[in-house]
Amino acid sequence: MAAVSAVVNIYAPSCRPKLHIFSPFTTLPGTSSGFPFRFRCEHPIGFFVSSHSTAAISSSETPQASVKSAPTTSVGGWADFAEKVSGEWDGFGADFTAEGKPIHLPESVVPEAFREWEVEVFDWQTQCPTLAQSQNNHNPSLIYKTIKLLPTVGCEADAATVYTTLEKNITPAHDSPFAYQSTGSYVALWPNSITNGFFELEHCLLNPDDKESRVRIIQAIEFQPELKLRGIQVFVEQWYGPFRNGEQLGGCSIRDTAFAASEPLKASEVPSLWQAFTSVASFDDPHKMIQLIEPVGVCQKRRNVSELIFLPKQLWCSMRRAENGGICFEVGWLLNQGRSITSNCTFSSTAQLTEIAIASESASQE
Repeated sequence: MAAVSAVVNIYAPSCRPKLHIFSPFTTLPGTSSGFPFRFRCEHPIGFFVSSHSTAAISSSETPQASVKSAPTTSVGGWADFAEKVSGEWDGFGADFTAEGKPIHLPESVVPEAFREWEVEVFDWQTQCPTLAQSQNNHNPSLIYKTIKLLPTVGCEADAATVYTTLEKNITPAHDSPFAYQSTGSYVALWPNSITNGFFELEHCLLNPDDKESRVRIIQAIEFQPELKLRGIQVFVEQWYGPFRNGEQLGGCSIRDTAFAASEPLKASEVPSLWQAFTSVASFDDPHKMIQLIEPVGVCQKRRNVSELIFLPKQLWCSMRRAENGGICFEVGWLLNQGRSITSNCTFSSTAQLTEIAIASESASQE
């Protein structure tokens, strides 16, 4: 991954010790990622249960500092991508099992009133301040935070408390696959720095009909001894204004609502045959890990609906055998009028990510 220095704060709302259990989505520092991490423990609690890690990663270097110290890298279309992806993206996020079942929030963060009323809580209110920059399409940088806020009873925007903050960034020295479109969509492979044998595949898809609406789907993938899907995270986000580093909470102004417990997409709603306008980025050069996803043409695609994992918000994901003998991980977002946008990541038989493809698809007749 990119050469950055980071400070990891391990904290929680309470000082009481918690059970030490790792999860596929726990992203804490270790020796496998190549990061020069430093630790600072705010409360002696260790690591939290489930995928709701209490790690907060904040870079000790600014994006500008990283750019200045890196070799010059040229990328086409980055300025257009930066314009579309930058800003304050607020909404809701939830964790799902590999079968698509929603996972409850940890009981320790759920207000007592919800427990008394037997209200099930699956969703975090989230913020994702994002800033992408470049110098005339040279030396690209991207920095963003996934901020989870503690659940509150009623509309208590002024009382919103940050539960976790996870920061990720891209610099010219980035050494794992990152592919982007000028539309603001991107796909990134993030090595998991504490759970050896896992990585995270993040698909960020912008709604082509609404440039202020997007979804981020993160697949937790095990690669030892073979590739397996172990969990799913979904973030449904709206654009609320220019980048302000998360200083302004969305609160009651959030245009979306909690979604994890809502009805998932139905198999009958997903056609089998599609006409796909596909754009591709290939990763056959280890020195070029930041790639523009470029159009390659139109093809007909047949989708085996029985392989899909159905999620709320008209979303799906899947894992299937690829033509090269490897594995393909897919996510899809069903739009209106028989259209969808999909992201496919193809891994070789040696678990190397070789190709990322984003397609705009239209249902086709048999």
